[in-house]
Amino acid sequence: MADFILHNYYPMIIAIVMAFVVTVILGYPAIPLLRRLKAGQSIREDGPQSHLVKAGTPTMGGLFIVAALIVTTLIVEGITADMVVLIIATAGFAGIGFIDDFIKVVLKRNLGLNTWQKLLLQTILAVILAVYQLKVSAFGTSVFIPFANINVDFGVLYIPFIVFFVVAMVNSVNLTDGLDGLASGVTIPVCLLLGMTAVGYAYEGLGVFSGAVAGACCGFLVYNHKPAKVFMGDTGSLALGGAISAVAILMNVTLIIPIAGFVFVAEALSVILQVISYKTTGKRLFKMAPLHHHFELSGWGERKVVRIFSLASVILCVISALILW
Repeated sequence: MADFILHNYYPMIIAIVMAFVVTVILGYPAIPLLRRLKAGQSIREDGPQSHLVKAGTPTMGGLFIVAALIVTTLIVEGITADMVVLIIATAGFAGIGFIDDFIKVVLKRNLGLNTWQKLLLQTILAVILAVYQLKVSAFGTSVFIPFANINVDFGVLYIPFIVFFVVAMVNSVNLTDGLDGLASGVTIPVCLLLGMTAVGYAYEGLGVFSGAVAGACCGFLVYNHKPAKVFMGDTGSLALGGAISAVAILMNVTLIIPIAGFVFVAEALSVILQVISYKTTGKRLFKMAPLHHHFELSGWGERKVVRIFSLASVILCVISALILW
């Protein structure tokens, strides 16, 4: 039995290890190169004062996360239709983040892409994902409903639903990327859940890809744990959000992500609620949003926030596994 299980998960395990190693190797030349490009992160002055020492730390480290997972998946799994779509989605969102990062940190234009430009580009990629799944999947316009364990046909609402899901997920991961190691620490359990589920559902390629994302995040933590030597930037956080969304869509488990990735959801909700509260009552619900900053200003150290949020992600993924399996 153990040999059977190991055999099934072997490609995914190889992908995790390979992506970890490739990411660590790529980090050695990439970080000095980013320094030479003066791709240093600017820190918001209204944020936690303890973060001001991070100003100038190289960003756009997501470039070697994406490079590592693409190289790994192509070597371990090869080229398939699903793999091409996954890579297009991940690289596409990374590209949006890269353009935004490049404008802000290299060209020194603080605004980067405006909100509508980002949303338009994200929506285009989300529509591509939705149409691909609609055309090739046996599920058609049906969506799996957790707890009820049934597929419900969304009909004409399927594409708008997928677009909303992808854009919301991508931006939620982006908002989570605010502390050293936080985005990676929360993403790893989610990707391991998706990978193990994919293997169990006989989607070996999706398992390899998910494992590669998890391995690349682990490799990135070598450089991104506190004190960080590099940040992933929007290049990395948008790519991770795109990767998670794409895998969930292709497996038709989109609605498990708000449960497994509730840390991401909570981060986004904290920003939304903060804005609504301030605009309607003039009062703030949180000391600062996103949520991780609230806990920082409540006296938690940065490492503690990252540990607790990452542990919460693990627990949520175990709960999600019990629902799916």
